[in-house]
Amino acid sequence: MTERDVFSLVERVAVVSGGGGAIGSALALGLARAGATVAVIDSATAKADQSAAAVRSGGRQSVAITADMTDPADAQRAISQVVGQYGRLDILVNAVGGGAGKALHPAESYPSSDWEWIFAINLRTTVIATQTAARAMISAGHGGRILSVSSVRGQLGIDAGYSAYVGAKGAINSLTRQWATEWAKHGITVNAIAPTFVDTPQVADLLADAQFKAGLLARVPLKRIGQTDDLIGALLLFCSDASSFITGQILTIDGGLTATQ
Repeated sequence: MTERDVFSLVERVAVVSGGGGAIGSALALGLARAGATVAVIDSATAKADQSAAAVRSGGRQSVAITADMTDPADAQRAISQVVGQYGRLDILVNAVGGGAGKALHPAESYPSSDWEWIFAINLRTTVIATQTAARAMISAGHGGRILSVSSVRGQLGIDAGYSAYVGAKGAINSLTRQWATEWAKHGITVNAIAPTFVDTPQVADLLADAQFKAGLLARVPLKRIGQTDDLIGALLLFCSDASSFITGQILTIDGGLTATQ
């Protein structure tokens, strides 16, 4: 196997949960460009359709599935559809998440409603999708790759009201290590990537604020804002044979931010 072949995903079937979002759709395209068939799962039908169409336009197979990944039954339906249509499931990427900037409260008075909302979209979706995909992988008996999108906020606190988000992402990091330990015997690796602030349409208003952007750049040694394409290299590492002896790891993708902490 050549150095290029070790990153190939030809004949692999991947699911991107949250694949209709800005980060999820970029990851879906990254998997497809490496040769994977990609199932895009998202709660928003139009976004799922658009992402899957982009994959198909590049010459790879893709199906869009509308599902609520906070619902175990819906998740099972979606994963079963993928296995039924393509005959296997090799890769799960958990890309559902967000909401942090919309639920900022002091730690001592953080409302339970926002706490539950942030945990639902960031942690519950990851747990349910991962359990469902892992069962399919274990049943098939040919191993698999599971990759979750965490955040630097799973490692670093910030005095800005992020208690729920930090808690959810920290839990993903801990579960990544736990799942890696339990499922190694099945040939399943479990890892996570932890990006810092990434330039997506959802944060355009923040980046339009010159003071906010300057403060962000001041904390990043590489002096630029992260782009969705900055995640693709790590995606291909963790989802391919290149990482066959790597599991239980959280890779920070932050332009050097955490190196300064």
